Amino acid sequence: MLRTRVITAVVLFVVFFCALFYLPPVGWLVFVTAVAAVAAWEWGGLMRFGGAGRLVLAVLLALVCATVAVFEPAAVGLGAGFSEAAWRVGASFYLSSAAFWLILVPLWLRRRWPLANPVVGLATGSVLLLPAWLALVQLRQAGPLALLAIMAVVWLADIGAYFTGRRFGKHKLAPNISPGKTWEGVIGGGVVVVIYGLFLSSRLPATLAGNLPLLLMILVLLTAISVLGDLFESLLKRQAELKDSSNVLPGHGGVLDRIDSLTSTLPLVTLVWLVTRP
Repeated sequence: MLRTRVITAVVLFVVFFCALFYLPPVGWLVFVTAVAAVAAWEWGGLMRFGGAGRLVLAVLLALVCATVAVFEPAAVGLGAGFSEAAWRVGASFYLSSAAFWLILVPLWLRRRWPLANPVVGLATGSVLLLPAWLALVQLRQAGPLALLAIMAVVWLADIGAYFTGRRFGKHKLAPNISPGKTWEGVIGGGVVVVIYGLFLSSRLPATLAGNLPLLLMILVLLTAISVLGDLFESLLKRQAELKDSSNVLPGHGGVLDRIDSLTSTLPLVTLVWLVTRP
């Protein structure tokens, strides 16, 4: 199992690295859309759809992404006027995502609502996947290294939480949803993210770099939302009686298992980025 996990991780890194740094804008758009389509197929599994229903979900999401690209090419980096178009298209995506993760998901986790209603399931999948798709496409306009540095926030939060939780974890965060997570781990992950953010602060927009309280608040908020993303998918998998969202990534489960925290954090980061752009 460990050998399989390592091989898959290496392959994933190479594919992602090559796509991020070497694909042209339209190639990156196609790559991210393909990843989102697989995630939509997995979402159908969490909704207990059959094979045909899951495939329809994947195709529909890809069609929505293609429609956005055709009618607003500048918003996805395929034409001139990116800043204005990015905000025009992204505002509704990212604001709805922020409301979902900051207001609805904490209540959802508390009440443990199931995805029993197909309409609710489709709406939830849309607000979870489409903003994350657009965020990945738009953040690349800041540069491949910038996007990699942003995604590292989530990875470092996970690493910090894992090791801190193993060493100091005593108080369970959500034992009925994710028994391995502890409050100590969350705090440790937050500390790592804050240190990382302060280290990179000189490269951030002046609006953030010159406002330490605002920067600290955003870093802590990102850590909290990354945890919500992880817990939310864990809850849905438990309700669907699934260990992983799928088995498309040997040793790692599915795409949703790898991007659960990114779906919650990337839209918020992109919203902040668009607001603070000079």
